[in-house]
Amino acid sequence: MSNRAVRLRSWMALAGVAALLAACSPPNPSRPEPPLPSNAQMVQAIRAAGASDKSVINVHPLRDPGVTSLRDAAISNELAGQYAQAAQHLDEALKMSPDAPDLLQDRAEVAVYLGDYAMAGQLAHRSWSLGPKLGPLCERNWQTIVELDLHARDAVSAASARKQVAACHKADIPRF
Repeated sequence: MSNRAVRLRSWMALAGVAALLAACSPPNPSRPEPPLPSNAQMVQAIRAAGASDKSVINVHPLRDPGVTSLRDAAISNELAGQYAQAAQHLDEALKMSPDAPDLLQDRAEVAVYLGDYAMAGQLAHRSWSLGPKLGPLCERNWQTIVELDLHARDAVSAASARKQVAACHKADIPRF
């Protein structure tokens, strides 16, 4: 065998070994997914959407004093980090006033704290369907959906829900 043939075989063997090693190496790591926001961060974003609205539409319903008392207790429980108790108080309030959009949204936010995302989505949709469809409550409804979609890593649905958040704003009539 000639020297040239030996070198050619050596290069071919080396190329074969390199191909085998390349096949055995782990795949290129893709970019890791960004971490999901915490439940508290999700609720903070939901409430910020409603708080930032300077819409001319802002509905404040008159309510039964018993419902107000239960809602106040739920707020106290939530501030103390007692989300299960807050949920119980809001559930009792909803028994007394089952179609109150603001109570439904409050309960949706507590469901997010508890990690019950399916319930949170259902409650936010129901709140929106019964609510004014404009103003801060509407923005909280749709921001809940945005946060749930982002948590599910569904960017397309989140973008669609963001458009709904923007549609909740009703600007004031310019006065001269």
